[in-house]
Amino acid sequence: MATAPQSENKNKPARTVAELVDDIQALTTEIQELYCLDGIPWIIGVSWGKDSSAVLQLIWNAIATLPQEKRTKTIHVITTDTLVENPVVSAWVRKSIQNLKLAAKEQEIPIEPHLLEPVVQDRFWVNLIGKGYPAPRIQFRWCTQRLKINPANQFIREMVRASGETILVLGTRKAESFKRAATMQKHQMGRVRDRLSPNASLPNSLIYTPIEDWSNNDVWIYLNQWDNPWGQSNKDLFNMYRGATADNECPLVVDTSTPSCGDSRFGCWVCTMVNQDKSMEAMIQNDEEKEWMQPLLDIRNELDLKDDRDRRDFRRIWGNVQLFERNVNGKIAVEPIPGPYTKYWREYWLRKVLEAQTQVRRTSPENMRDITLISAAELSEIRRIWLEEKHEFDDSLPRIYKEATGEPFSDPRPDNDYKLLGIDEWAVLKEVCDGDDMHLELMAKLLDTERQFLMKTRRVGIYEALEDCFKTSSHTREQAIDNAYTKLELKTAIDKGDVEKIKQLTLGDVETDGKIDLINELPATSATESASTESTKEQIWANKKFRNKKSMP
Repeated sequence: MATAPQSENKNKPARTVAELVDDIQALTTEIQELYCLDGIPWIIGVSWGKDSSAVLQLIWNAIATLPQEKRTKTIHVITTDTLVENPVVSAWVRKSIQNLKLAAKEQEIPIEPHLLEPVVQDRFWVNLIGKGYPAPRIQFRWCTQRLKINPANQFIREMVRASGETILVLGTRKAESFKRAATMQKHQMGRVRDRLSPNASLPNSLIYTPIEDWSNNDVWIYLNQWDNPWGQSNKDLFNMYRGATADNECPLVVDTSTPSCGDSRFGCWVCTMVNQDKSMEAMIQNDEEKEWMQPLLDIRNELDLKDDRDRRDFRRIWGNVQLFERNVNGKIAVEPIPGPYTKYWREYWLRKVLEAQTQVRRTSPENMRDITLISAAELSEIRRIWLEEKHEFDDSLPRIYKEATGEPFSDPRPDNDYKLLGIDEWAVLKEVCDGDDMHLELMAKLLDTERQFLMKTRRVGIYEALEDCFKTSSHTREQAIDNAYTKLELKTAIDKGDVEKIKQLTLGDVETDGKIDLINELPATSATESASTESTKEQIWANKKFRNKKSMP
């Protein structure tokens, strides 16, 4: 990301300061005209990096020179806090928002800041530790939508519902990357109003990008030569960028075309989308006062394991084995897709995060002592997922919390301590299963499913729920994987119409659960094929189970 703008602009002469001044004056007039043109509310997406800060400063200065009677429209400034931001940057953001709010009130500028957060169910640790989602990768970038896009889009949708339309102001620039330039060019072709592009993901929301043609130098010259109107120091912002290996910020994200922020100074400290967090490493190495962040960097680096299959379940999160093709040394191999982190590793990451939080609260500067890496609300939701969705009634979270922090866990969720099964029952069950993890999982699911239905006024659906337990947990790892391969072979045979292969697979001594549905996808074009289907039905487990009963006189 850092090299693309250089290659794009290396043959383009840099603008002089006089040319930049003329452009700023033209932009000021343009901003004022757009603002006064109609009553459509404005939303400025701000990350408090260099680009979005420059846009916010441009708009503030433009509106400030308007007569008071023309400042009739509130401008909403939104910032999304993923709750896993670099702590130094997070502190900067919160200070900036506070200064902006105070200055806007004092100077009577119609700007209102909003700090947005993802809902609890979408937060990083709830998904990684609670559900077991693996650390994000390019192929599975589950974090961006939940942490960044959803909170911003929800706010924009609410504004659209209230006003019918919005104008979203962003600090995106064509010089950021070739991909960014191409995306912006594509949106410009669909412009319905001058300088306003359509928002592909949010109807009735137009996008305004005033500094789209600025270079990095233009941005820094403007920030360093024009005073910050809300009292923040642009020199401090420059110092935050100094020494970084990549001069990019993490922009407000409203769609999945926005590049990852892992290589930027303003990314998440847990980001595994890149090989290393160079910005945090630079902060720790270049400033002794930031060495307290080392435990965070250690967790991030430990999460960033290229091959983490031994940490993950052999089934997908819904409990089934799913196969995929991958290229191994030039040969195509069909292998199971690894699923969520196992119970051991989910508990491991919880302990690591809590220990890091305890340590940084003790070693960080005074103004950072209240740092929260994982909140009580997140811990409560993780505990609920483990107990209710994963049926882990040993309820290990309070114990881990106590061991890692030295304090008892206080769950804010009502009726959180009512349970019929606990650690004692789990220990007995574990002993009975004698090291058979799948047997333990099945028994735990069956017992806890019965417990959950016991607490309901009606027990409708209990048999289906118990049957689902058997479907996902009644096979060993080897049996489940072998069955997945057999189903794949059967599906391939059905697609090809290979009757002999179908007979071989369905009439042999193999697991047949789930194959009848596949067989039914193949039309019976002959008596032989119909007989094959009927013969297969005779092999399923239910028919075998009651065969003796049927043969009784």
